[in-house]
Amino acid sequence: MRVAAARLVCLVALLGSAACASDAPREVAPSVAAYCGEDAEAVEARIDALLGEMTLDTKLRMMAGSRPGVVGGVWEVPGAPEHGVPGLHMLDGPRGLSAFTDLEGTAFPVGSARGATWDPELERRVGAAMARELRAAGADVLLAPTINILRHPRWGRTQETYGEDVHHLGEMGVAFIEGAQSERVIASAKHYAANSIDDTRFDVNVVVDERALREIYLPHFRRAVTEAQVGSIMSAYNFVNGDHCSESTHLLRDILKGEWGFAGFVESDWLLGTRRTAPAVNAGLDIEMPAGNHFARGRLLAAIDEGAIELETIDEAARRILRAQLCFDLDTDPALRDPARLPMEAHHGLAREVAERAMTLLRNEGGLPLERAGTLAVVGELAARENIGDLGSSNVRAPYVVTALEGIEAAAGGATVVHLSEPLDAEDEAALEAADAVVVVAGLTEDDEGEGGIASGDRESLALPRGQDALIEAVAARSERVVVVLEGSGPMLAPWLEEVEAVLMAWYPGMEGGHAIAAALFGDVNPSGRLPMSWPVAEADLPPFDNESLEVVYDYWHGYRHLERSGVAPAFPFGHGLSYTRFELGAPRLEREVLSGMDDALVVEVEVTNGGEREGVETVQLYVSVPESAVERAPRDLRAFGQVRLEPGASGTVRLEVPARSLAYWGEAGWTLERTGYVAHVGTSALDLPHAAPFRVE
Repeated sequence: MRVAAARLVCLVALLGSAACASDAPREVAPSVAAYCGEDAEAVEARIDALLGEMTLDTKLRMMAGSRPGVVGGVWEVPGAPEHGVPGLHMLDGPRGLSAFTDLEGTAFPVGSARGATWDPELERRVGAAMARELRAAGADVLLAPTINILRHPRWGRTQETYGEDVHHLGEMGVAFIEGAQSERVIASAKHYAANSIDDTRFDVNVVVDERALREIYLPHFRRAVTEAQVGSIMSAYNFVNGDHCSESTHLLRDILKGEWGFAGFVESDWLLGTRRTAPAVNAGLDIEMPAGNHFARGRLLAAIDEGAIELETIDEAARRILRAQLCFDLDTDPALRDPARLPMEAHHGLAREVAERAMTLLRNEGGLPLERAGTLAVVGELAARENIGDLGSSNVRAPYVVTALEGIEAAAGGATVVHLSEPLDAEDEAALEAADAVVVVAGLTEDDEGEGGIASGDRESLALPRGQDALIEAVAARSERVVVVLEGSGPMLAPWLEEVEAVLMAWYPGMEGGHAIAAALFGDVNPSGRLPMSWPVAEADLPPFDNESLEVVYDYWHGYRHLERSGVAPAFPFGHGLSYTRFELGAPRLEREVLSGMDDALVVEVEVTNGGEREGVETVQLYVSVPESAVERAPRDLRAFGQVRLEPGASGTVRLEVPARSLAYWGEAGWTLERTGYVAHVGTSALDLPHAAPFRVE
């Protein structure tokens, strides 16, 4: 045990010189090699030298943001310029360049919309585009993606994440991270962990058993670390099993840095994301944001002097902070603010492409596509409103926004477009009866959902607000051809569903959303979006959403897994989405029917034929069941998906691969891959699975 006098001598020396540094050679761990690539050994050697040269003061300065507000349009973490270390420059966000800077950026569709594309390659391009804009703003850390499980769609930040399923979320998150980091920008996967309530997010304690934690709330973070080599992780505001996330040794040190080998740094969420000094540092929090309160120099020094924090722990944090900067070449190729490069017009086309791919056709009884002739009535205040999402940290300062009405008017061709505002008067009702078709634009806005504490917080219910149900019913009573376009983050109750011909989910579609909506309505693009979350008939069909209690229990069941286990049919199942063409899936072909262990993989091929008259994209989904498992499992779990674009009459093959380790469950002995029979179910949604193929693990 080190005596106080010896500690004080070393502390004084470190404040002014390089004394007490270790010259021992450091072996480069495989996880560090994966994080840094071929330069890992050189980077670690340089870090060893830097840690020997730096004073303790310099190291402590790197462990907190420089001030509460943005500096030069970014959230800044000091570096050590005298040592060639530039520091870090952070910005949101989940849907584009943060409005916290004073620059305009491309407003992409929100995360849930991009989740509806089910297209990781497209999301990889989005990540790269956001990173390019971030660098032009002088930032090098992108505070995205949000990869929290959507446990309940009333969560205010539903729009930021990709959906409710572990595998789908992991695929999309990995793709975004790889895209962003290909542009030498550090991605930050957030919010770690079990974060999906906003109104009580600063204080709520999430009680979750280890199996649910490992199988439901952590796998996508694990993949961000082990597959995408994410540069940083943001700890969440909430508590998990009694420990604040910034002080959870189990989450940060045991699992993240220990089991997964995470080589980057962990930063806190802003302001209330850090609660104490020594407990957070010792648990594995490396940087307090946006400024040093608990990680202020004086508090850190006092904790070190008292023996509450070891100097080696400070060096570990400094090493991770330095490693990220050096491995991402921030010392030799820094992000330089260049307002002349923004907004990047080349990205506006990508925003439209994503919005078009996200359009999800929920219902179509002949109402779509619309014809460019006659009179088209467009109803609803949202039709003319710029409606691209939350005004919290994910907000973007877009150069323009195309509304649904503007998009429809621009694409209408020979059709006459009439906009009817609310409330409807007698003249409006007559116009509805005379129109050849009616489009009602309804849904949610930033007034209904968003980031708690900054914006509107959690939704009050899943019902449409502001009397919109009554509006749709009134329109349907006066027209036989009614199409409803919904904008928002996710599920909305639809008591009028059987009264309208078609329903198109447009999400918060970004700055080019109006053009994308019109393209889908008139058939210029064939809708190919698929729901990344289940839409219930009634809110009571889902697990309870409690955003008032300061302690909640998160169990194993939510979304489609909960609905199927409960025997409750959704309004629209997870994975659902219609098309203007007709696809036929052949029986799955298994490469082999017996797997040999954790490192093996199930490989399945499915032939898809476009039997309709239009080009289209089909998403093939593979779910796995374990009929004779030793533990209770979901009736079916999504384990792979793939897409194919086909011309009319053409066929193509979708190859699906399921790593055997993804079939394991968490038990007392850790991960267990059962030697038993499994069934692969193949189809186009969680409820449309016409093909089944058995296989075994021996």
